[in-house]
Amino acid sequence: MIVKLGANRYGKAETRLVHVRRDGPVHHLKDVNVSVSLSGDMEAAHLTGDNSAVLPTDTQKNTVYAFARRYGVGQIEDFALRLARHFVTAQPTIHHARVAIEEYGWNRAGPHSFVRHGGEVRTCVIHHDRDGRTTVLSGIEELVVLNSTGSEFHGYITDEYTTLPPTTDRVLATAVSARWRHAAADGPDYAKSYDEARQCLVEAFAGTHSLSLQQTLYAMGERVLTTCPGICEVRLSMPNKHHFAVDLSPFGLDNENEVFHAADRPYGLIEGGVLRDDAPDAGFAWE
Repeated sequence: MIVKLGANRYGKAETRLVHVRRDGPVHHLKDVNVSVSLSGDMEAAHLTGDNSAVLPTDTQKNTVYAFARRYGVGQIEDFALRLARHFVTAQPTIHHARVAIEEYGWNRAGPHSFVRHGGEVRTCVIHHDRDGRTTVLSGIEELVVLNSTGSEFHGYITDEYTTLPPTTDRVLATAVSARWRHAAADGPDYAKSYDEARQCLVEAFAGTHSLSLQQTLYAMGERVLTTCPGICEVRLSMPNKHHFAVDLSPFGLDNENEVFHAADRPYGLIEGGVLRDDAPDAGFAWE
């Protein structure tokens, strides 16, 4: 039997960074979580413990902080691109860099005062390799949305274990996790693109009379692609946050879809991708 080393990578995960840009009396805040993964000529480190090709993860962390001081953060996609290109260019043993960033929003409450913006998180993942191939994924996590009507579910497979009754009026709620791939790594206005894609997701969710969460997922991805020409692929993960009408008959009360129990688990999980037929190959596995 022959045993060999498989795919591998290493890096510094979840470097928390808060950057304050001081513009006179007005300050600007960026609150991010940066994770770096590197791969390349790492066989010796695994097989013999030779670390001569390894850039320490502590160095990666320090690079994140130093780059924030030197260049600022700006749009998270631009910051991640700068880091990924640096790691691949500066070290001959590193062939591929993956930089993922989560951004936590704050709302301004004064020139130097802020209130944490709840819930959703803006994200990006950058892939860059020694051959100059770069892929930019932008996204959003925990975009919680709900339609109190306009959703049905019926016509599905039934068997001896089916107890779910069909419905023509239900609450549809989900916490959207979405990533979208930019057709080009350089040039997009990432702030504008993010705002447009987020708006498309919300508008399509609100405007689709849903016969299934799968149908809604596709409508959301389709809206992004038809509205944002710089985006070539969207992938979505949408848990079905079930709301069950409470039986109030023991108390002599009716309940015409007004009082619900919001169940957190188990839940249906709907996932899928929508892409242009001319979308270039991503060249990597999404993760």
